[in-house]
This record gives sequence, structure tokens and C-alpha cells, in this order.
Amino acid sequence: MDARDIITIGMSAERTLVVPPEQTVGHFVAGMPMVYATPMMILEMELASGDAIRGHLQPGWVTVGTEVDIRHLAATPVGATVRTTAKVIAVERRVIRFEVEAFDGERKIGDGRHARGLVNLASFNKRMGAK
Repeated sequence: MDARDIITIGMSAERTLVVPPEQTVGHFVAGMPMVYATPMMILEMELASGDAIRGHLQPGWVTVGTEVDIRHLAATPVGATVRTTAKVIAVERRVIRFEVEAFDGERKIGDGRHARGLVNLASFNKRMGAK
């Protein structure tokens, strides 16, 4: 499958979550503040990117994260609502590139770029089973 045949620039998605204690730096590292952890923000950005294109993939195909270039700009406390957006900005044969952002209300807390690779799930699982 060639992503250029099915994915178009501008496809987008948005996710929201209320920051739980389990997604804070302090949950993972003792003594650190109980604020939204950078890896959790990146996860939401990856999930939003997948959401933006998932419905256009042929059966048996998925995308996997391959690149992240993210800035975490501001701390967000437990209980705050975070909105994460992803928009397709480039499409190659097997790679889809996204612009991603995260907001706490109107305040931008993160931004950057993310890429996802197009993968045939059966072939991928077969390769992984051989290892």
C-alpha cells in the first residue's frame, strides 16, 4: 500500500483528557512534581496522529510511531484538561508526517512533529515472531 493513495495533507484529529495522578512525573519518579509527564503528552500526540488517519487505512494495515521531535513548554497540574491535536503535513510512500500540539485551556503546553510508518500487520507480526 502507498500512503499517498489514501492519506491527504490536512487530515486531523483531536483528543482530550483530564490529567490523572498516574500520568505525572511524580508518579514515575519519587520526589518530582505531580505535573503532566512529557512521555504521556507525547503518547497523546501519537494517539491523535493515529486517530487522524486510522479510518482511511486498508484492512490489515496500521501505522507505528517512527519519529518524535517535541517541545514540552509548560507544566500542567493533575485535574487539568489537556487537548491534543495532530494534522497531516506530509505524505510519503510509507511515512506520514504530522504537526502536533497540546493545550491546557488556551495555553499551548507542547508542540512539534511526529512521523508514523505504514505497516502491514501480518508481515510485521511474522517478522517479529521470527526473532
